[in-house]
Amino acid sequence: MGRPVVHFEIIGKDGDKLNAYYAELFDWEIDSNNPMKYGMVTRESNKTQSGDLGIGGGVGQGPDGYEGHVTFYVAVPDVEAALQKAEELGGQRVMGPEKIMDMVTLGQFKDPEGHVVGVVEDMPA
Repeated sequence: MGRPVVHFEIIGKDGDKLNAYYAELFDWEIDSNNPMKYGMVTRESNKTQSGDLGIGGGVGQGPDGYEGHVTFYVAVPDVEAALQKAEELGGQRVMGPEKIMDMVTLGQFKDPEGHVVGVVEDMPA
């Protein structure tokens, strides 16, 4: 069985501007009321016309000088093992594993062509 895409992320230089832009563009309800001001898009506010749920995601600001990225996150049972496998297959670790806001463990790697992809610890239901 394959691993599901569970989160998208859009990070740039001006998180507030990006939040406003994507909220207006896609009618997303974005909540950035958290210590990192990371704009969360819930699955429930990301529906198709037929009512099917999309995936949740986030929109925010990166550190000073960071150009930003658009990526997706795949659920894995072990972030470190996934990052090691990515490296073995020709990718390059960008960060992680790292626990964010004591809530979720994630990492990022670049594939062999330089695309940033995220992995996040699959949380039991």
